[in-house]
Amino acid sequence: MAGFEGVKWASKQMRYLLDKKEFEILDGSAKVYAVSRSVHYGQFLAFEGIRFFCRKNKKGRIEVTFLNWNDNLKRFQRGIAFNLSKKQQKFVPKTEELENIFIHHYFNQPDMKRFLEEMAEKKAQGYLRPFTVDEEQSIGVTFPGKPSIRAVTCRYDRYLGEPFSGVVVPNLVRAVGINKTGCLKLGINYLISVKAIDAAKQIDPEAASALFLDDRTDEELGKRLITEWDSSCCLFALRDNTVVKIPENELILPSVTIQGIVRILKKMGIDVKEKYISYQELVEDVQSKKLVTICSVGTAGILNRCSKLTLVDAQGKTLDVHKPDQNHKLYKALGIARSHYWNIYKGEADIPEGICLNKYIL
Repeated sequence: MAGFEGVKWASKQMRYLLDKKEFEILDGSAKVYAVSRSVHYGQFLAFEGIRFFCRKNKKGRIEVTFLNWNDNLKRFQRGIAFNLSKKQQKFVPKTEELENIFIHHYFNQPDMKRFLEEMAEKKAQGYLRPFTVDEEQSIGVTFPGKPSIRAVTCRYDRYLGEPFSGVVVPNLVRAVGINKTGCLKLGINYLISVKAIDAAKQIDPEAASALFLDDRTDEELGKRLITEWDSSCCLFALRDNTVVKIPENELILPSVTIQGIVRILKKMGIDVKEKYISYQELVEDVQSKKLVTICSVGTAGILNRCSKLTLVDAQGKTLDVHKPDQNHKLYKALGIARSHYWNIYKGEADIPEGICLNKYIL
């Protein structure tokens, strides 16, 4: 997808050893062993992307706010559990433990508080990236010997998400349902995402995203189901004034952001339906002008509307090209929902039922 503008990384990262429950602050450039299992085999490589906002309250103290961040912690927890053996499940941290190390240990460090103060002054967007890594120096193909959580933080001024072009990529599969990895935020899923964008560029050189179909590659192309973009989830806006969200399943990452956007849309009086969409149905909706726009929804960019979607057949030949109806009220409503979502962080918008604002004073 698109890039970022005005990115600055904090000078410190954290490490938390799961077996010993030991926390420490590291320099931002601290490395991982070259022969870590995580580096060589992608083992014990789960991560999260968590948006936050900082401000100073009337007493001059830093306030850090998150939306539904317990869902992020639970998703991270599931990724950690998947990467450990049955005997190692005792190392999986509770969500309260994750909250404690990220907020009360990492963010409360003097260097981090200075970074957050600077961020508050600039009213920038914040991004917390916790990830797991095997700290053991080993070439053994086994479960991690020294599992740990690390975390880094950055701020950015703007996500350059619109306009973007996408291409349906039917001959690559992001994840296989039977392995139960598509619904987890794991490093092993993202190489295929990058390869899919590269494949998309062969069809449209301007493509910045690839739209995946399900893993039933032996099925007739039109019967396969839309799953998600290469690194984000989908929302479809239709001319009958409904928005469609694809049901969560083992091929789709349960997006924290999309849940919030759906709550906002419903608060705006928009009918949001949850249902599967086949590729044939998408082609027909494009050809009949039923589709107003298709959106990419994720942590960094919140919501971005696709400016051009190229539909192809099994041989990669173009079937049709969708361009959004920017004059339709749903197109405009989706842009309002994106702004509303970010404004909740800043305390400048009402909070729809079902969205939880988490605030910490440092």
